[in-house]
Amino acid sequence: MHEEKAPYGILAAPHNFHMDSGNDDALDIIITNVVATFKTRCHLNLRTIALEGVNVIYKPECGKVLMKLRKPKITASIWSSGKCICTGATSEDDAKRGARRLARCIQKLGFKVRFSAFKVVNVLAVCSMPFSVQLIDFTKNNRPIASYEPELHPAATYRIKHIKATIQVFSTGSITVTGPNVQNVATAVEEVYPLLFECKKPLRK
Repeated sequence: MHEEKAPYGILAAPHNFHMDSGNDDALDIIITNVVATFKTRCHLNLRTIALEGVNVIYKPECGKVLMKLRKPKITASIWSSGKCICTGATSEDDAKRGARRLARCIQKLGFKVRFSAFKVVNVLAVCSMPFSVQLIDFTKNNRPIASYEPELHPAATYRIKHIKATIQVFSTGSITVTGPNVQNVATAVEEVYPLLFECKKPLRK
C-alpha cells in the first residue's frame, strides 16, 4: 500500500513553509504567531517605562506594561521582575530580533538590561489541505489521539504528545497547528497529512 507523504521543505519567506503533498498540490504552512520569552536580568520600574517609553500601555491592575514595536510587529508584556513575553511575530528569527530591540528600548530608559534566557515557547500556524476531510472517519481511525465533538466545536482535535503539538482539523481541509517551535509544527503537519488523506471526501461529479 502506497502511503501519501508530505515531505518537508522551506519557502523563501521566513514565515511560510512549503510541503510537497506527493501530487500536483503543494501545502503552504503559514506561521501566524510566535510567542517567545526573555529576561532582562534586572528589576524594572514599570512607571518609568510607562512615562518615558514609546508605544507603551501601562496596566497597573495586571502589574505589567505593554510595549509595541512596528518592525517586526510584536507586542511585549513586561513585568517588574524583568520577565518579558513577546507575541505577534511570524517567524522565530523575527521573534528574537524583536525581543532584542525591546531589550534595547528598555535599556535606553536607564535600566541595566542584559538580554538573556530567550526562548520560543509557542507557535501557531495554519495550513489548507488540497481536499476536504470526513471528520467522523478521521476521528474513528485515530482514537484516542483524535477527538471530535461537533456540538461543542466544528473541528476535530488531534494531539501528538511526543512533539507537544495540537492540530485542529476542519471539514474543509483547513487545519490550525500549535506547537513549541516551528520545526515541531512542520513535523506535526507531515505526520497528520497521510491520516487526513485516508479520510478525504470524494470529489463531487
